[in-house]
Amino acid sequence: MNTRTIKPIRNEQDYQATLARIEQLMEAMPNTPEFDELDILTTLVGLKQK
Repeated sequence: MNTRTIKPIRNEQDYQATLARIEQLMEAMPNTPEFDELDILTTLVGLKQK
């Protein structure tokens, strides 16, 4: 099983790393772990931007 730890966005470096990871995941297919990760990361970024 391929698992990835999702970390909080605490600073600009974390934010940029998260955006880069989102870009890598943009082609993820629904109902996959990668799509779930994309969903979580975009939610975190959205909350951070408020």
